[in-house]
Amino acid sequence: MTPSRPYLMRALYEWIQDNDSTPYVLVDANILEVQVPQEHVNDGQIVLNINASAVRDLLIDNQAMSFSARFSGVTQNIYVPIVAILAIYAKENGEGMVFGSEAGAPDPSDTPPPPKKEERPSGRPSLSVVK
Repeated sequence: MTPSRPYLMRALYEWIQDNDSTPYVLVDANILEVQVPQEHVNDGQIVLNINASAVRDLLIDNQAMSFSARFSGVTQNIYVPIVAILAIYAKENGEGMVFGSEAGAPDPSDTPPPPKKEERPSGRPSLSVVK
């Protein structure tokens, strides 16, 4: 059988919208092929508002969810394989669903580690003249 997650995603998205609520998704940003703004990733996860008023060209097919949205004023294209979606829920009341592992989902040990953020030296910043 094909995975049920994309079908449940579409149904829950519609249900949340029909109840005048804001659909949010929790994404595992460490899964290969996930394209999200890394500066908004926290502990390897990101929460995305997928409300119709917040995104453009939302597509949830059997392989992935994709759309474009603005982050800090900059439009970005988002691509999330369905297996990277951990939950979908209504912002207002938390109603929704957390997804368990399904056949075909990647093993968490197969995902690459998150990129390390560069550490900034402590102290006051300084500038120097370059000739």
